[in-house]
Amino acid sequence: MLPLCYGRYSMEFHGKRTKLFANGRAVDFSQCLMEQQRRYPASQIRDLVKLAYQAAFGAAHGVADRGKAWKYFTKEFSRVRASDDLPLFEVISPDFCRVNLGAWKKAGLPGKWLFNMFCASAEPLPESQSLFAEYIRQIRAAAGKRQKALDDFMKRYSGGAVHHSEVYRQKYHPSYRLISSRFLTVLPVLAAAAALPEKEIAVIAIDGRSASGKTTLSRQLALILEAGVIHMDDFFLPQNLRTAGRLAEPGGNIHYERFRSDILPRLRQGVPFSYQRFDCSKMQPGSLRHISVSRWRIVEGAYSLHPRFGNYADLKVFYDISPAEQLKRIRQRNGERMASVFAQRWIPMEEKYITAFKIKQQADVILGGKE
Repeated sequence: MLPLCYGRYSMEFHGKRTKLFANGRAVDFSQCLMEQQRRYPASQIRDLVKLAYQAAFGAAHGVADRGKAWKYFTKEFSRVRASDDLPLFEVISPDFCRVNLGAWKKAGLPGKWLFNMFCASAEPLPESQSLFAEYIRQIRAAAGKRQKALDDFMKRYSGGAVHHSEVYRQKYHPSYRLISSRFLTVLPVLAAAAALPEKEIAVIAIDGRSASGKTTLSRQLALILEAGVIHMDDFFLPQNLRTAGRLAEPGGNIHYERFRSDILPRLRQGVPFSYQRFDCSKMQPGSLRHISVSRWRIVEGAYSLHPRFGNYADLKVFYDISPAEQLKRIRQRNGERMASVFAQRWIPMEEKYITAFKIKQQADVILGGKE
């Protein structure tokens, strides 16, 4: 279970399922159904069944052939009008959102980024079929005088994806893609990245507190931007450098010398490179991590905005978390004993670094929050 935040939304990961909260209150399908009917009052029974299907199965049916899906997407994206008539995204269940193409284009976000999220959201949930049945039950409970129309439709329905009604198409001109609600976290970073001046290679640095979600965010960004990722965990301080004086420095417990020599000169080179990952079993650098050629490169982890690295990043992200939530996640992830080690040793070191160098204040984008 890993909670994350974006704007008024927060979430918890439970295996493949997501629990979504809006302003601290759990979001369920019935709320999403009410919002969709309010926003689109001309919705027919067919459109509500489609909503239930998408809310349960996500994008699985739309990416059977990625090549064909990309051709169809580029054609639709090229002809859709940039518009702010609709929100960027609409939550349709705790697990999935609809992203409106016109709003995406209006925001200046590349279509390929949305397509990559769409494809990554195509894996069906283990409970999809039972979720769909439950969502249909909730539609029936709210159908009122349209219950017979729903029953008649479901008698004819043989399974699979459902198309919007002609009434809905003519009135609302739907043009959207489904993504996992887990990608909500990454949207403010994508917006900031899209606003950067054009560069041959752009660098995003993700700093923040332990267990805040930095690694998850870097994985999402790597998938969306097709980026290489450098992990600060690969630059633990080797044993021979762990002197009392070094560990007393704010940010002294990272091997900043090796990062400066092995990473900084190569970040903006348009060629692949490799560097050694820290081997905790030997307490020294070990096997190689390979970084491929890409338009974007990401440096992820605590100390990634260390002043000894200079102003190397085009976009600086800080991932925050409350102390109580931080320890809760560390216990769940690492166990009680390691949570005690973090609380007594690693977290105080991080806090010293964050405070001494005003790391959060440097950030272009701040995610999460302290309660």
